[in-house]
This record gives sequence, C-alpha cells and structure tokens, in this order.
Amino acid sequence: MTDRVSEALALWGLQEADCVFVAGRENQVYRITTPAARYALRIKRPGYRDEVELRSELDWLNAMDRAGLSVPAPLPSRSGRLLERAGEGFADVVTWLPGTPLGKSRIPLDLPDRPGTFRALGAEIARLHLACDAWQVPPGFRRCHWDFDGLLGDAPVWGRFWENPTLDDQTRAIFHAFRAVARQCLSAAAPEFGLIHADLVRENVLLDGPVVRMIDFDDGGYGFRQFDLATVLLKTLGEPDYPALKDALLAGYLARKPLDLGLIDLFIALRAATYVGWIVPRMQEPGGADRNTRFIDEARVLCSACLRDHNAFPVSADLT
Repeated sequence: MTDRVSEALALWGLQEADCVFVAGRENQVYRITTPAARYALRIKRPGYRDEVELRSELDWLNAMDRAGLSVPAPLPSRSGRLLERAGEGFADVVTWLPGTPLGKSRIPLDLPDRPGTFRALGAEIARLHLACDAWQVPPGFRRCHWDFDGLLGDAPVWGRFWENPTLDDQTRAIFHAFRAVARQCLSAAAPEFGLIHADLVRENVLLDGPVVRMIDFDDGGYGFRQFDLATVLLKTLGEPDYPALKDALLAGYLARKPLDLGLIDLFIALRAATYVGWIVPRMQEPGGADRNTRFIDEARVLCSACLRDHNAFPVSADLT
C-alpha cells in the first residue's frame, strides 16, 4: 500500500478496512471493505482534472443519487469534505455499487435478454438526462464540454484526432473531410445539449437484476445527448444482432424522453474519432500501439461511411 493510499484511508477513518487495488488509469481505484459497507477509494491522476472539476463531479453525483439514480454516492471524510488532498493530488471515496458489468471491451456480450437489457439501459440514460435537466447546478460548477469545440474545435477534449502522428496520408485526408462534414452537420442541426455521462462503455454499466447502474463519471460534462447513446452503440457494433440492440436502446430512451436521433450514426463515427485523439499521449503504455491501430481502423471505416452518406469523400482518398 502506497503512502498516498494510507493517507487517504486515514482521512476517511478507513485505515483498518480491507483495501484491494482494482483498476488504474485516470484514477487508481481501490475496493474498501468494512463490516458495514463497501466503498471505492479513488486516488486521482495528477493533472487530469483540477480541484473545481473534481468537486463539481462529486456535487453532481450527490444530486443524481438524491434523484434516485443508481450512481456512486460520495462519502464525506472525517472532516466533512467530499474531496481531500492526498500526497501531490486528490482523493475521494464513493459507495461501491453491486452488480455485474454489462460486458468487457472486444468480448462478445453474454446476456440472457439482450434486447431487454439494452432497452433498460436506454431508459436509464434518459432518466439520467432528465435528472440532470431538473437539477439546479450550483454556482462554480465546472465540467468539461463535449460540445462543438470540445469535439471538433482546435483543442478538443481528447485531442486533435486528425493529427494523430501515426496516420497515413489517406486516413488523414478522410479524418479532415469528416471533421468538416461533422462541423457542418452539427452547426445546422443544433442537437440537444446538456449534462451527459460521456463514457458509457460496457465496464461503466452495471447490471444488478432489473437495476441498471452507471459508474465512472470522470469524463462526464456538458455534451450532446446523442453522444451518450453513441458510446454504447460504438462498443456494440461487433455484435451479430447489432440492429436489434440499437433499436432496443433507442426505443428504451424514447419511451422515457423525446430526442431527435437524426445524427446518431454521425455521433457514432465522431465517438470513434475521439479515441484516435485520446490514445496519442498513451501510446507508450502497455498495449498502446495495438489500441492505436484498432482505434484508427475503426474510426476510418465509420468516418468513411459518413462521408459516403454525405457525398463528401476527399478526391485523394481511394476506398476501393
């Protein structure tokens, strides 16, 4: 156990609890078990989010918990704070939610009721968006913006995907053309916008009987509502019954809340493109090169399809 972990546990009076490391990327996450409950201790990656953003996330989670959603609820430290300094960074503690992940990336889904599960997930995403709209955001609240500029501007949240240094000339031309088309489409359509989770990959969705839970709001912020649905669908493209799962997800959402889904396929391609930017500073991590290749290949296919749909393919690109 590191000094930062020991320090953080003491701040919450959990130094005698069982502490097991479970995951590490943007946060170092530890499962904390006491006789009464289980929690997640999150040691924040220095520099990824500033103090205001971290406190805002915890305020947001508190509000969603009070609204009845199954999300991690922050636990105040012994001093009553939701966020504490630990070493050179910050730490927080949230409730550990029961359930089984929807699945794992690149592994076929194993669900007894596949359409039913996706319908329930769509409904829960709609519940989240409705609860966010009903919440009166407190003064000083600040989270990242997955808006026009955050996706397609000069400094996107996850980086300039069209400038990934490993792109070949043809793929770079495709991404530049896609960026132009996406900018045009978003400007013309003005899709619904508000607080979103922004990272509903399979590991961040927990199934507990009929209950659907959402965890890991690290990348949550203001964004287009279709972006949340697109993240789920992007990670589902390889399933043999993808059309049925897509229909179920969208039907579940629309049963709870109206939403114009006219750009959903463009948002799926745009979601894929964000990973091409995200991986750039992580290429040297174990498996980074393979992920980079996979992200580029997937985004290239999806962006190419969008360009075909809009008759906007770059002259220099040969798709045959």
